[in-house]
Amino acid sequence: MKSDAISFPNSAKGLSALEDILVRRFGLDYENVFTFCLSRPSEANRFHFPCHWLVGMSARGDGQIRVGCGRYDWHFGKDGRVEKLAIAIDCMTVLPAAELSASMIWLSSLPYPWCSPDQAIDGMPTTEGYAEIANYLKLAGPIAPER
Repeated sequence: MKSDAISFPNSAKGLSALEDILVRRFGLDYENVFTFCLSRPSEANRFHFPCHWLVGMSARGDGQIRVGCGRYDWHFGKDGRVEKLAIAIDCMTVLPAAELSASMIWLSSLPYPWCSPDQAIDGMPTTEGYAEIANYLKLAGPIAPER
């Protein structure tokens, strides 16, 4: 985690722990959650799929918007099942609730779940609060898998 704008546990093991984090705790605090992978997997990603991601959501309590970027590292077994997922949160911006409409119009217009960085930048609200996200997206590109 490279941001204090959102609270997330450092690790979780097993389906029950993930459900607790993502469904129970996270789902109680946030709504209007949109998550995008910023590249598509290829045959080379059969066992390791690293990619940048973009997420946007609103807080249930105060309506503030959180938009962030980072990296997923999906690791798959020979049977194709996920063995490990590492999530790096590189940046997270908190915007006022007044940005909800513009943020949700932008996020809901993006292709799901695969969205290129250029597509994400196109139509992004132009308020100053999005500058860090735009800068991240300009640098995000495909990541080669481990061999």
